[in-house]
Amino acid sequence: MNDLSHSEDAKQDGIQNGKRGNSTAASTYFNEKITIPDADNYQTFSFRKLWAFTGPGFLMSIAYLDPGNIESDLQSGATAGFKLLWVLLASTILGLLMQRLSARLGVVTGQHLAEVCSQRYNRVPRMILWLMVEIAIIGSDMQEVIGTAIAFFLLSSGRIPLWAGVLITIADTFTFLLLDRYGLRKLEAFFAFLITVMALMFGYEYVRVAPDQGQVMKGMFLPYCENCGHEELLQAVGVVGAIIMPHNIYLHSALVKSRDVDRSKRGEIREANKYFFIEAAIALFVSFIINLFVVSVFAEGFYGQNAKTVYNNCVTNGNPHASVFNVSDLEVDIYRGGVFLGCEFGNAAMYIWAVGILAAGQSSTMTGTYTGQFVMEGFLNLTWKRWQRVLLTRSIAILPTILIAIFSSMNDLTKLNDLLNVLMSMQLPFALLPILTFTSAGNVMAEFANGRRMKIVTSLLTVVVIAINLYFVVEYIQDLPNNWALYLGISILVFCYLAFVSYLALFCLAVMGVTFVHKIPVSI
Repeated sequence: MNDLSHSEDAKQDGIQNGKRGNSTAASTYFNEKITIPDADNYQTFSFRKLWAFTGPGFLMSIAYLDPGNIESDLQSGATAGFKLLWVLLASTILGLLMQRLSARLGVVTGQHLAEVCSQRYNRVPRMILWLMVEIAIIGSDMQEVIGTAIAFFLLSSGRIPLWAGVLITIADTFTFLLLDRYGLRKLEAFFAFLITVMALMFGYEYVRVAPDQGQVMKGMFLPYCENCGHEELLQAVGVVGAIIMPHNIYLHSALVKSRDVDRSKRGEIREANKYFFIEAAIALFVSFIINLFVVSVFAEGFYGQNAKTVYNNCVTNGNPHASVFNVSDLEVDIYRGGVFLGCEFGNAAMYIWAVGILAAGQSSTMTGTYTGQFVMEGFLNLTWKRWQRVLLTRSIAILPTILIAIFSSMNDLTKLNDLLNVLMSMQLPFALLPILTFTSAGNVMAEFANGRRMKIVTSLLTVVVIAINLYFVVEYIQDLPNNWALYLGISILVFCYLAFVSYLALFCLAVMGVTFVHKIPVSI
C-alpha cells in the first residue's frame, strides 16, 4: 500500500491542486464568488468578514433539521423524556468537528471531497464510493418527500392525500431551483428564511407546551440516563445516526468554494478556515436549539402518556385525525406528533407543526439537490443541467414512496422512514473515512493537514460513530422476519460492506503513516 507522501514537493502539489480545482466542472455550479473585504488584513477579527463568509454553514446546517432528524428528535423525547438531550448536544458538537474538516478541505485545496476522492482512489473503489453516496442522497431525498407529503396532509386536514403530496414535491423542487438565478446571496437568504420559519414554528410549540426548564438543563448537561433500558439506548443511537449525515460532509466542502480566497496566500487560507469554523459553529448552534425545541416539546407533552387519554383529548378537541390514537399501543412519528400537538394544545399547534415540517422538507430537498450535483460532477466529471439531475434523483425517490402512499397506509410510510434512517447510518463511513483520510494527507492539505493530536481525536470519534451506527443497523436487522434466504442475502451484503469499509480504513491508516499497513497487498 503506497503512502501519500508528506514531502515538501507533495505539499506544493497540494496547493497547486487547489488552484486547479477551481476549473473543474463542479465549480461552475456557482457562477459567482463572494468577495472578502479587506482580504490582506489578517490581524483583527472583523464582523464584515464574518458576514462575507456567512452562508455555506447555514446551508450545511439544514441537513441537521431535515424531517428524519425531526422524527428522531420527537421519538427521543417521547421515549426517554429529557434524558437524552446530552446525546443531542454531544452529537451536534461531533458534527461540528466533522464539518470543520470538510470546510478545511474545500478551503485549502479549492476542491470538494468528491473531486479529491475521484483523483486519489482507484477506479473500482471510486465507483463504489460514488454509488454509496448516491444511495445516501436518494435515501435522504425520500425522507424529505415523506416529510413534505405528511405536512401537506396535515395542513389540508387530510384533503390532500399522501400520493398527491408526494407528486407536489416534484413541482415545488423545480420551482425553488429557479431561485439561484437571482444570485448566490439571495439563495442563501432564502435558506436563512426557511431556517427562521422552522425556528419560529417549533419555538411556538416550545413556548406553548412550556417544558420544565430545570429538566431541560439537567438533560443537556448531565450525561446520564437514569432507569434507561434497551429502548432508550436504541433511541440514543438513532439520535447520533440522524444528526451526522454522510452527504452533508460532501456538500460543505463544495459550498465553501463560493468565497473568493487566494490560495497562494497562506494567511488568507488560515483566515478563511477560522471564519468558516465560526460560521459553522453559529449555524449548528441554531440547528441545535431547533432540535432542542422538538425534543423538549415531546419530552414534556408526550412522555408517559397513554393512548386512551390522548384519544379522548383528540375527540374532545374535534381533531380530524383523532382515529390514529384509537389504538392500544401509543406510538409517535412526524404525522402522529402533529396530531398529538393538535389534540393536547389546540388545532393551531398541529398546523404550525405542519408548517415547520414543510419548511424542513423543502430546505433539505434543495441541499440534497446541490449535493447530488457536486457528487456526480466530482466523481464522474459529468455536467448535467440541474433540472435533469433533479428529475433523475427525484424520480428514484418518488417511485417507491408514491407506491406506498397509494397502496399502503401512513404507518407503512413511517416504517419506510425508519428503514431510511438505518440506510443513512450505513452510509456514514463512506463520508467520515474519506474526509479523515484526505485532511490528514500532506500532499493534499500541505501544512494544513491534521496534526497528530487531531488525527488521534478524529480517528477515535470516527470509530465510535461508525460503531454506534453499525449497532443501530444490527438492532434493526434482528427485527426482520426469520427467513434463511433473507439472512443469506443480508450476510453477503454485510460481508461486501465490511470489506469495502476495511479498504477505506486501511487506505486512511496508510495516509496517516501507520507502517504495518504497507505489508497488506492493497493498491492505492
